[in-house]
Amino acid sequence: MINDGTIIAKASAAGSAAIGLVRLSGEDSIAMVSKFFKAKSGKSLAKQKSHTIHLGTIFNKDTAIDEVLVSLFIAPHSYTGENVVEISCHGSSYIEQEIFQLFIREGAQPAKAGEFTLRAFLNQKMDLIQAEAVADLIASESKAAHEVALNQMRGGYAQQIGLLRQQLLDFASLITLELDFSEEDVAFADRSALTLLLDELQEKIKSLLDSFQYGSVIKKGVPVAIAGKPNAGKSSLLNALLNEERAIVSTIPGTTRDTIEDTLTIDGVQYRFIDTAGLRETDDQIEAVGVAKAKEKVNQSKVLIYLFDQNDTEENEIINAIDNFYREDLIIIVVENKIDLATKTDRLAFGQKLKKHLSAKNIAALTRISTFDKDSVNQLKSVLSDQVEKIGSGGDVVVSNARHYDSLQNALKAVLNIKKGLENELSGDLLSVDINEALGYLGEISGEITNDELLGNIFSKFCIGK
Repeated sequence: MINDGTIIAKASAAGSAAIGLVRLSGEDSIAMVSKFFKAKSGKSLAKQKSHTIHLGTIFNKDTAIDEVLVSLFIAPHSYTGENVVEISCHGSSYIEQEIFQLFIREGAQPAKAGEFTLRAFLNQKMDLIQAEAVADLIASESKAAHEVALNQMRGGYAQQIGLLRQQLLDFASLITLELDFSEEDVAFADRSALTLLLDELQEKIKSLLDSFQYGSVIKKGVPVAIAGKPNAGKSSLLNALLNEERAIVSTIPGTTRDTIEDTLTIDGVQYRFIDTAGLRETDDQIEAVGVAKAKEKVNQSKVLIYLFDQNDTEENEIINAIDNFYREDLIIIVVENKIDLATKTDRLAFGQKLKKHLSAKNIAALTRISTFDKDSVNQLKSVLSDQVEKIGSGGDVVVSNARHYDSLQNALKAVLNIKKGLENELSGDLLSVDINEALGYLGEISGEITNDELLGNIFSKFCIGK
């Protein structure tokens, strides 16, 4: 599964930079670096304490490669739990490669993707939830995604899973003890207490499952489709939201033939805005493809901003469009655009039937904007943030990993099977089957139960050097 001995990787990004980083991990890593490093102080690197930094030069025989800083982390007080050496050099790709090849020739092996973190997991420096959170932390592109990953890496989520599993494990032990004394017909496990525990487990697992919808969109960015009739101002709205001329704006209907996507962070949450082709019946084959793509993007989105211009739109058109796109998990924000062109009388007269229809479908967000007015665009951003908060829990413990979600679903099924078995007064040996199954699924999440195939799949998604 993993390399034996010392591994090495370039831990800095590709290309030129001010500083490059090469890291080694393994029992022989300090001794290996000592052969090629001469400290300014003249002291032997192998005799230095952990968590110290040393200035000196890396040599290849008598040729200096670079003046570097060498950081020592002696086992078990390191990221991987092994001896770790980090070499900070100048950020030349040539220098990094020379140092890398120097230690490869000495016997170090190139690290596989995620192998440093894999060793940390195998050496019990972190559990599997924390290990996966490391990758999420590196990939986080918004404050919210960063907070979710950081909390998981600090063990908040793992603590919840560990507590659930330990409570169930205690009962499993009592059930097993009953089986050992089956001939005496002795009951060690209080069935009523087990029922209460299962109710608590069911509630906690459901809460974690409910948080996944929020965690998933926070991790990947909230997909927001901007849809409406041609010339409703969709491209103008995208440009106004991004504060740049991202999409072509024209008075000619059907200008946008394909989807245009860009990202924006609002209140710490990343949104992926998708400007779509105008929705209408058309004989133009290219435009028809764009309309089909628009509908597809709406179906894939978590939020729909339906934009309309009151001056050329009837209430029934909006109502029909909303009905066509409506689904329970889709947040719909209905936006009247070009209000700077509407008269006061128009504004008062328009929208009563629409408001009633939206209320009946529990769609609360109806707002009016002009893409030329920054205040109204900012108001739309606030409405968007308020609506997205309703997706799910933004609490401390949030599930954002699809693998964890699947395991929690299976664990919940097993818990429900245990409850059913108790109701049917099944014997301890039959109950223990479902209990062990629930324990297994919870153990998969934290890594207490795992296999090489699972670990290979998880850590192959990491970057090299981490």
